[in-house]
Amino acid sequence: MAIVKEEPNSSRKKPTKTPNSKPNPNPNPFTFWFYFTISISLLTLIFVTISNLTTHQDPKTWFLTLPTNLRSHYSNGRIIKVQPTPHSDSIELFTIQSGPPDSSHNVLIVHGLASSSFGFRKVVESLGENGVHAVAIDLPGSGFSDKFETVTEEKVIGGFGKLVELYNEIKEKGIFWGFDQLVEQGYVNYDYEENEIRLSKVESLRAIELGPEEMGRVLGEVIETMGLAPVDLVLHDSAFSLGANWVAENLGLVSSVTLLDSSSNQTAFPLWVLRVPVVREVVAGFGFVFKNVVQTCCLKSGGGGGFDVEGHRLLLKGRNGLESVVGMGKKMNRSFSIAEWGQLDGVKDLPMRVIWAEEWIEQGKQVAGELNQATFVTHSGGRWPEDDTADELSKSIYEFVSKLTKPVKVTKKKEHIPEHIRQMVDEATTNVHHHGLGGHSHGHGHGGHDHSHGHGYSEEVGYPNAYGLGNEFS
Repeated sequence: MAIVKEEPNSSRKKPTKTPNSKPNPNPNPFTFWFYFTISISLLTLIFVTISNLTTHQDPKTWFLTLPTNLRSHYSNGRIIKVQPTPHSDSIELFTIQSGPPDSSHNVLIVHGLASSSFGFRKVVESLGENGVHAVAIDLPGSGFSDKFETVTEEKVIGGFGKLVELYNEIKEKGIFWGFDQLVEQGYVNYDYEENEIRLSKVESLRAIELGPEEMGRVLGEVIETMGLAPVDLVLHDSAFSLGANWVAENLGLVSSVTLLDSSSNQTAFPLWVLRVPVVREVVAGFGFVFKNVVQTCCLKSGGGGGFDVEGHRLLLKGRNGLESVVGMGKKMNRSFSIAEWGQLDGVKDLPMRVIWAEEWIEQGKQVAGELNQATFVTHSGGRWPEDDTADELSKSIYEFVSKLTKPVKVTKKKEHIPEHIRQMVDEATTNVHHHGLGGHSHGHGHGGHDHSHGHGYSEEVGYPNAYGLGNEFS
């Protein structure tokens, strides 16, 4: 007989349970809102920063925030009027000068893109101490010169523009007029034919951008206004390619040409960093970034003695001058040939000197090699003038121009005034004095500047007031 033996309950094998994952704890609603808040805060910070970098500051507010050395530089300068194009309005051009105006040599220094007369203030001062009449300018769109011009454009009114005109018409004549028109005719007739093309004049600000033609016109007006002809031109960096055509066409106004770290198709400052929107704002908005860029491309290694990087950054960024610099960079003549230019009639007989930084000497030798008439010398600074090499640069320029034949001053011939016209002028002058009006100078006093239009330098320039606030800054 078989005996069945049961195992105790405790020894029975318990059914295995499939392991389940641990239940998720209750989601914390604050986690989402924490990360959401952090993300929004970061985005807001980024947009606010970019907005602050690109916001157009009021000119006077911008000027008053400048450091003392920049305000002093402006106060020591002069303002003249130039007209970049035949049909444009006059704009203000900032200039600095040193030395006796009756000197036998007049040196005009023209800076390159992204630079300004601020970088040449020590060179101008040193040349003046050596008896040379030296002048440096801020090209339109740079430094303290005007960076924007007002343009008037005619635009065709259509679509939403017609609705705006209709609204203005009803606003002027009253809503009941519009209601009567709608009831009587089924539409509002605002006195214009259905197919008539409507034009509206719109004024807007446009960045000043100089091409070779505009650059030449500015140079000509500066030389004429300040009585510098025949002038010893010093063209820095990109100023060479922008002004070379004008030199070839106005040889009678030029005594010599000095190329200072200047080539035909490239600039010391890398313009590509100003063409990319985000990169542009970062480079111009943060001093340490701008300093690294300038030290890499424009200053000698381990140099920069006395070079005010922050001052250059503020002038470049101020009043949104970046747009002008980028626009002028696009208008540079990239196909310009130095060798062909140097062999043009008249140009090949023009005294020339090429001055280049030792650290970039190979590029300098290449430029000098294409100009057979040019002498080549080096300097120990960077491609942008540095304060500790200003005397060295001025000495090189002075040695060159002082050995040239003393130029004959170009003077304007006085036009013959008919006798009946002269009598009319004398009578008008007598009447003016008789009524106690005194003399009236042809000047436009704007915030301390007297923009006269005579023929002498002292009558042509405006002197900034004690606060250095001119027309645009007042």
